[in-house]
Amino acid sequence: MQKRTTGTVVSVKKQWWFKVNTKAFRSGPLDGAVFPYIIKVRYTADGVEYVKRKWIGAGYPVPAEGEQVDLVYDEDKPEKVKLV
Repeated sequence: MQKRTTGTVVSVKKQWWFKVNTKAFRSGPLDGAVFPYIIKVRYTADGVEYVKRKWIGAGYPVPAEGEQVDLVYDEDKPEKVKLV
């Protein structure tokens, strides 16, 4: 069964090495480029605190450091968490 919790974003890092081009023709090396992010989230599940890294795909909204995010986890495996 899945449960919900709220977590806090601890860090946000842009993955500069993985560029996704959104334009067919570019006038410069970063023209139309978007990058994915890896964030660290601190949350509590069933009284235990966890810190997990989550991948945010290129072009998706990225939460800021210190921002609260909604999470879903499996009560049998609270260390596995998904952003909502």
